[in-house]
Amino acid sequence: MPTLAIIGAGPGMGLAIARTFGARGFDVALLARTPRKLDDLVARLGQEGITAAAFPADVLDRPSLTTALQAARVRFGSIDVLEYSPAPGHSPVPGFTMAVPSEVTVDNLQPQIEYNLYGAVTAARAVLPAMREAGAGMLLFTTGGGSVHPIPMLGNINAAAAALRNWVLNLHNELAGSGVLAAHVAINTWIGEGGPEGIPSATPEQIAPLYWDLYERRDQAEVVFNARRGAPSTFRKAGCPARSPRPCRQPPPGERPAAGNGPRATAAPSPRAAGGPAQSAS
Repeated sequence: MPTLAIIGAGPGMGLAIARTFGARGFDVALLARTPRKLDDLVARLGQEGITAAAFPADVLDRPSLTTALQAARVRFGSIDVLEYSPAPGHSPVPGFTMAVPSEVTVDNLQPQIEYNLYGAVTAARAVLPAMREAGAGMLLFTTGGGSVHPIPMLGNINAAAAALRNWVLNLHNELAGSGVLAAHVAINTWIGEGGPEGIPSATPEQIAPLYWDLYERRDQAEVVFNARRGAPSTFRKAGCPARSPRPCRQPPPGERPAAGNGPRATAAPSPRAAGGPAQSAS
């Protein structure tokens, strides 16, 4: 059976994605910092007939992340799809703060870079060689909408998420024709209940199918989920590379692309929506 590895697995998006793939024949490797949380998820998936196993790891401890992914590969034989979405919003990380752009410092930006970008790079390096050798595989990286449409209150978080987004889109370009696909998912909405009044929301179960759609279609570098539109908006990076198998999305008449390139945000993002995987993707 093919295997999905979820980094940052939790009871929200992580569980929904695991169910989406598990119901379609995937085994699931769950990676997160808290063993008890992972054991609960394994049990819940097992009750639904989905084979899953827990591999505790901390994305800020890069050797532990590499070791956990190696153990998952030994346990299941391969990792065919990697989904990266650590979520400190559900398990707070000491030292993480929010800062507006003018108050961003190396000290409050570096932890976000470590968490978002360096963790993702570490995970990719652990699984990509085997995918390339097999000529097949998928790397999915999730952030909040702020990676595309930043808001001032999350200046340091959005900067780190945007760095991850840039790297993923460029990795997508590098891997063209290799059989391996890298793609970025930006969740530009409040996930679950309890969001601010007037802010669009969606359940993990409403969002998770887009990951399967990415897996099946295998022709997109990026998807932005906007709850107000009721469906994901798709677009690619600036430049629309000639190797892209489909035309770039063109904005509808009257819609002005945002500075980050792509569809205009459909609503003022909340901290959860704009921040990245910190609170939107567990």
